[in-house]
Amino acid sequence: MQDSFESKSRLLEVAKEKGALLFGEFQLSAGGTSSYYFDGRLLTLDPEGSYLTAKCFLPTLLDCEADAIAGPTLGADPIVAAIAAISHLEGTPVPALIVRKEAKGYGGKRSVEGPVREGMKVAVVDDTCTSGASLFHAIAEIEKEGCEIVKVLSILDRRAGGSEECARRGYEFLSIFAADNDGNISVV
Repeated sequence: MQDSFESKSRLLEVAKEKGALLFGEFQLSAGGTSSYYFDGRLLTLDPEGSYLTAKCFLPTLLDCEADAIAGPTLGADPIVAAIAAISHLEGTPVPALIVRKEAKGYGGKRSVEGPVREGMKVAVVDDTCTSGASLFHAIAEIEKEGCEIVKVLSILDRRAGGSEECARRGYEFLSIFAADNDGNISVV
């Protein structure tokens, strides 16, 4: 198994190779604009990027004894799926949960898809944390299911208030990368 820093460093290289970091003028979903944009899906939908993302997050999930990994659709979908697959291969299965933007209006009318059950310890992940709005939505839906949030994770912390708000609300936040205002990304 690769060393954690080595895996994170390679993941950053893959992000650059795949063009996941763009510079220009970008409107952010959290509001405002930025001189850079991190397209996490270019990383997490790439075979090596997906594998490395899961390998980087899995030790944290095992350390906090998470029963499941959850995240908001669409940014977290490939992340939670990769973690579930890699965790199975490593003999330490961590099921995946996907949090919808709104509950389905038909069928089971669920807002959380997957094997969720009351009392689970759940880590919540997203590809990027800016204001944390997507993460906080996922956290709220998972807590409505009677689960405990044991960790909040992202690939990239834009350091734009979201990770600080996680801490203020009492959640432990970890990211693989952090960015400065100019879009310089470094391994955390």
